[in-house]
This record gives sequence, C-alpha cells and structure tokens, in this order.
Amino acid sequence: MAMATATSTSISTQFRRTSLFHSSLSTRKSHFFHLKASSLQMQGSEITEEEQVGAPQKKKIFVAGATGSTGKRIVEQLLAKGFSVKAGVHDIDKAKTTLPGDNPNLQILKADVTEGSTKLADAISDDSEAVVCATGFRPSWDLFAPWKVDNFGTVNLVDACRKRGVNRFILISSILVNGAAMGQLLNPAYIFLNIFGLTLVAKLQAEQYIRKSGINYTIIRPGGLRNDPPKGNIVMEPEDTLYEGSISRDQVAEVSVEALLHPESYYKVVEIVARTEAPKRSFVELFSSIKKG
Repeated sequence: MAMATATSTSISTQFRRTSLFHSSLSTRKSHFFHLKASSLQMQGSEITEEEQVGAPQKKKIFVAGATGSTGKRIVEQLLAKGFSVKAGVHDIDKAKTTLPGDNPNLQILKADVTEGSTKLADAISDDSEAVVCATGFRPSWDLFAPWKVDNFGTVNLVDACRKRGVNRFILISSILVNGAAMGQLLNPAYIFLNIFGLTLVAKLQAEQYIRKSGINYTIIRPGGLRNDPPKGNIVMEPEDTLYEGSISRDQVAEVSVEALLHPESYYKVVEIVARTEAPKRSFVELFSSIKKG
C-alpha cells in the first residue's frame, strides 16, 4: 500500500512537473513572439536577455502633394499627432524649405503622380499603411492638366496602393464635383472651377474609380479653401449636399488626419465647410452622422 501511494505520489508529482514545463514553454513561446529581437546568453549559471521587448516598427502615412497649401498642413498635423510621414513631392528643393526640417519622423521623396503607378508604388513602398492624396493641378493654359493630376494622377495612386497592399486612402476633393446632378450648372463656383479643363468633372471621375476599387476610402469634399486660421466650427454633410461655403485649410487637414484615427470615417464621402453658428461636435459624431457610400 505504501509503495502504491509512493508511486501515485511520484506520478502525480511528475505530472505536475510536466504540466509546469509545458506551461513554462508555452509562456516562453508567447513571450518570444512579442520580442522585436531577442538574444539569450549564458553567463555562469544565469540566462540573461540582451534586448528588452521592442515596440513594433511604426508604419508611415504617405502624403501625395505634400508641399501644396493643404498638403503641407496635413504633414504638419500628422507629425504633431506622432505619425511617421513620407512626403511625396514634385520638387525636393521646395520641400526642404516648405516642410518641417530635422524631424526624424519625416521622410521627403520625389513622387510625381503623373508618372504612372509603378514609380509611385516604389515611393509608397511596404512601410506605408495609408495614403493621403492632397494633389491639385496648377492653373495653366494646358487644359489637360486637371486630368493629368486630379484624375489620372489619383488613379495612379490607387493602383500603386493595390500593388503595395495598402488599403487605406484619403482623398481631398471638392464640393460641387457632382454639381450637374445637383442642379448647380449655373452656380458661379461650379462654372469657375470647371473653366480650367473641367476640373470638377476630372475629380468626380477619380472619386468614382476609388469607390469601385474596393479600397477603404474617405473622400473629403471641402468648400472654398481659405489660408487664414479657422473661423467657426466644422459642418459635415453627406455627398452632393453643400453648394456654397468655405473652410480653413487647417480644418481640412484636421479632418484628413482624424479620418485616419476613426473607423467611423471608413467608406464615406463627406462634405465640409465651417460656420460660426455651428455647434462644436466631436469627430466621432461628425463621421457617424454620414452613411457609408
């Protein structure tokens, strides 16, 4: 009987040791997958870990049109929020004088949206998790300029995202892009914005391409853009609603950055202006008030 008890006790003890071994092994395996890099060294009878748990490498936000009046504000606000930014620019020298200097979280690189999706995919690379498109053509006598930038350029960016597996896309567009369907053909703003090569039509077709692409998008349609500081609170409405009003570029940049932070903005087209009489609302409230497109 004593032998049976001893044997039983021995088996039980062995079972507990085995269980503890597997539990410890499981814990060590779990711990391993949370290490960025780990190296174990034997020092006498001690095992020491050379590196501590490392934070995962921060993904970057690629901003196209980063030296533009709105694009540079988006870059500044992204950096202020702690994001790492890849500023895609047409002119590197201009970027060095326009964008914040000596910031370790900012990378400036040449990226011309008119040169096709392959070069853009190289610029976006595998370390980007989202793309913000803040491009815009420069007024000129070239009537195809709006199509090269606001249409084909945006399409190139979307195709580049597909090549790199980037599934988050923010587009800065404009109110009245669908002015014809809204009955706004005679709206002075609609007429003026279409003088230069049917700019709004080019933007609308780019929007349609984005929405059919399957990418997770937020299309932001601001009213008339102001360079001065914000006046009034942001008003956000569904697509094809606003046909007048203006907004500070600072607020447009803010909406762009907040869209990256709130899933309530996914797969939506939002129109924004600022009004002094409008109540202050959180971005969760604003984005939640808009239905998915």
